[in-house]
Amino acid sequence: MEDLATAAAIAIGLVALGGYLLGSIPFGLVLTRLAGYGDIRAIGSGNIGATNVLRTGNKPLALATLLLDSGKGAIAVLIAVALFETPMMGVIAGGAAFLGHCFPVWLGFKGGKGVATFLGTMIAAAWPVGLACCATWAVTAALTRMSSLSALVAAALGPVYALFLADQPRAGLALFCAVLIFIRHKDNIARILAGTEPRIGAGKKKG
Repeated sequence: MEDLATAAAIAIGLVALGGYLLGSIPFGLVLTRLAGYGDIRAIGSGNIGATNVLRTGNKPLALATLLLDSGKGAIAVLIAVALFETPMMGVIAGGAAFLGHCFPVWLGFKGGKGVATFLGTMIAAAWPVGLACCATWAVTAALTRMSSLSALVAAALGPVYALFLADQPRAGLALFCAVLIFIRHKDNIARILAGTEPRIGAGKKKG
């Protein structure tokens, strides 16, 4: 029994580490540098995610960042489930990938806000939940033209969707991501309340 427990602990540790390292790849930073825009952290909000990459004016680059940031969460979940044939390992890998995106070791633990990675993770962990979150983001964005508010609404409803469309472990994953998303969006929340949050398509900002 001890050997089984040890093997299980090692497996969980490896899944968590692998998920974290995959999630910590800063695609927004890498792509903008390769495209000649310099350090994305010196542009707009200073964030490494797709919304800030869009402020460079390069929509294909922003789309690539969005797909890669969401993809790394999804891939972490799918690999873990394929290797261990249990959804719980997918939950661990997805949570670790999300944590890696928000707090990447390569950037001094100063990463993105996690929205794309959250959506990709949830699509892979429980696709009805992920699609519901994506639809929530899209509808809120269409109504408010605020990416941050759309993310907050989608994240807040994620655990609720998961309780009805998935199970408690995946609801726990959604809740974990939602809490971190709200923490990472604290400045956005302050601007939303003050009525100064930038709208989607408002143009790029530098500084």
